[in-house]
Amino acid sequence: MNARTEPARAETDAIARPPLVRELLLVAGLFLVYKLGRQLATGHTGEAFHNADRVWDLERAVHLPGEGSVQNLLLHGDTLITIANTYYATVHFPATAAFLIWLYLRRPAHYVRSRRVLAVVTAAALVVHLTFPLAPPRMLAAAGLLDTGQAYGPSVYGPPETDHLSNQFAAMPSLHFGWALMVAIGLIVATRSRWRWLWLLHPLVTLLVIVGTANHYWLDAIVATAMLGLALAVIQLPQRAAMTAGRGADRLVPAPRSEESADEEAVLVGADR
Repeated sequence: MNARTEPARAETDAIARPPLVRELLLVAGLFLVYKLGRQLATGHTGEAFHNADRVWDLERAVHLPGEGSVQNLLLHGDTLITIANTYYATVHFPATAAFLIWLYLRRPAHYVRSRRVLAVVTAAALVVHLTFPLAPPRMLAAAGLLDTGQAYGPSVYGPPETDHLSNQFAAMPSLHFGWALMVAIGLIVATRSRWRWLWLLHPLVTLLVIVGTANHYWLDAIVATAMLGLALAVIQLPQRAAMTAGRGADRLVPAPRSEESADEEAVLVGADR
């Protein structure tokens, strides 16, 4: 059994890496398109706050825990809330970039699938940002939450009316959480260590940070999770179909009998009579 499974695993791990320059241009292009797309969603302040009221009311209607309960935990000390703000500001992009670089160098087959999933989720998120602008809870008076970035620092956002680098009305879905969850799933699947499940701490901490700093609602993370799950299912389907076809090809099928072999068999049978 080992002799048959090991070559197959080695063949899978030996998949050629995509050209580095092409990948760098592709990732940079996707990032620029996303940033430009987010800018197209600016200028919808009234709609963004109206949607925020709807999201807040829906969360209360389905009895989701209040975002304020998480923020109160972080506000027990200046050090804790500062760490949370720093995590929100500095971990998101570097962790995802490090994840893709490691996969590219060590697990090229996993890299291709993970890059596709991240691209699909990011593109879908951009569509939602354009069609459903949403003010974050730190801007919503009804939430009664503190903008911890402005109060304690560091903050990645300036005043919305003068911030031309980011769209602050793009709370749903939370790509902070969606990307963090993909990083954890990708590393769990691509590694074999018994400690690999600890990677789930990354999305867990990210969830507490984005909610506790009042940058996202619970629903932002829930929608991001649903979009990621759909992307994983859709992108994995062709591979599963190929594996199924491969299993079928491995079955032993009798070779077709030629006319000469049939005649020889008839002669031998006649000779036995």
